[in-house]
Amino acid sequence: MAIQITAVGGYSDIGRNCTAIKIDNEVVILDMGLHLEHYIRYTENEDIVKVDVDELTKVGAIPNLEPIEDWQQQVKAIIPSHAHLDHVGAIPFLSNRFHAPLIGTPFTTAVIKTIVEEEKLQLRNPIKTVHPNSKYKVSDAITVELVHITHSTPQTAVIALHTPYGIILYAVDFKFDRSPIVGKKTNLKRLEELGRHGVLALILDSTNANIAIKTPSEGVARQMLKDVLLGTKSKDNAIVVTTFSSHIARLKSIIECGKKLNRRILFLGRSLEKYTRASASSGVMDFKGIEIIRYSRHIKRKLKEVERHRNKFLVVVTGHQGEQTSILSKMLNRELHFNFRPDDHVIFSCKVIPTETNIRNREIIEEKLRQAKVRIFKDIHVSGHAAREDLRDMINIVKPKHIIPAHGTPLMLRAASDLASEMGYMPNATIHLLKDGQRITLS
Repeated sequence: MAIQITAVGGYSDIGRNCTAIKIDNEVVILDMGLHLEHYIRYTENEDIVKVDVDELTKVGAIPNLEPIEDWQQQVKAIIPSHAHLDHVGAIPFLSNRFHAPLIGTPFTTAVIKTIVEEEKLQLRNPIKTVHPNSKYKVSDAITVELVHITHSTPQTAVIALHTPYGIILYAVDFKFDRSPIVGKKTNLKRLEELGRHGVLALILDSTNANIAIKTPSEGVARQMLKDVLLGTKSKDNAIVVTTFSSHIARLKSIIECGKKLNRRILFLGRSLEKYTRASASSGVMDFKGIEIIRYSRHIKRKLKEVERHRNKFLVVVTGHQGEQTSILSKMLNRELHFNFRPDDHVIFSCKVIPTETNIRNREIIEEKLRQAKVRIFKDIHVSGHAAREDLRDMINIVKPKHIIPAHGTPLMLRAASDLASEMGYMPNATIHLLKDGQRITLS
């Protein structure tokens, strides 16, 4: 028999990432993520909460599993590539449908466990933790290998499925960072070895395929933070920073700057508490000495102290996309009884994820900050996604027989397809453009 690949989610827009691969009579599911905009719009919450699964499917917040209903009894493993919610966020809602273990790196599995415990969700799947650059035997015919690669959250993996028909590589959400702030460099040596062994198919991140650059190192973002935090007069002002809670390297850089400013560092918000706890429990980074508060009633009391001694603290909060239930939004809405003053600093160490909801929410927050005459520093950030030249390097390194663009809108997937075509691959022969729900066979 041959290998069949079903694009369950992440092939028609950004989010709901999920790919199912059938090798003979055995199936492996790679990623099981949320469509964050649809999820937040429906739940009005950026954290995982108990919600009806059928409703989440109906509003497009989680992958629609109908295309693989005929494979349900054959699933042998669910393997998330990393800990971002658009890759793991649907696991608490969908994984119980399969009698299969969850397999991931220590940080990824720690995040899943934290989500499940926090919301008292029932997860029947055994969790198998596999260290980066290690293998796990799924069955007699299939072995999974988690090859370490750099990204904007720790212990991201290129998933290598070793099958009787060749290797299938799943490389979504990555970049080649030569000087990462947290963790090791990409295991280029192993990727080159896999290329020599014979890669049948490469499922490839397409998010930034139309950007003709090499994605800068996280070290660039660290320097941008230093320029703002250490190079701007702030002696008598409050400093509030917001970024992705899962971006442990960025949080580390913020902490380093806060210490140089001789300020006490506060982390406020549920998702910050969740990811820092997972980081500590998995041995990625310990946040000792940082005061981390998750509940609004406790945050409210702490912000009263910040009000009285605003030049003594550096405050890191949730709300980088302007989420209405975030701490930053609540501070601006006076729900937490904090008053921004003229010349206070608010630093967005992120880009706006370009969805209608995010753009609107950020506009609302920024207008409120301007009305308060707060100094706003935006886009203090570098991407975690491979741009066009990184994708070219990946293709050259692993030399796949087939390329399947993933993780993007149709325009993004087309840009990755055009790159592959430029490199000698053939549309509809060795380049396969899929949409959610479609299936192909590779022989």
